[in-house]
Amino acid sequence: MKNEQILEELERAAEKVGVKISYEALGGDVVGQGGLCKVKGQWRVIVDRHASPGEKVSLVAQALAGFDLEGVFLSPEVREIIDKKKPSQPQP
Repeated sequence: MKNEQILEELERAAEKVGVKISYEALGGDVVGQGGLCKVKGQWRVIVDRHASPGEKVSLVAQALAGFDLEGVFLSPEVREIIDKKKPSQPQP
């Protein structure tokens, strides 16, 4: 699956869990490609529109890794990408 297709699937999943994704021209003193934030009570992922498709996939997957996606259909490949972004649980 190409990065563009993966990104489209991630965008659909984000919409289903109420996360808005916006693509902005980040520059100046901004470090990184964007990230997850809460704006006026709504979760939002701000992504640098100049980032590569792979960077966009990584950023959106990282943001969605913290949300409950059990009820959202995701292809096995996309689910695996998101699962890899989840923080590992410390072993007791």
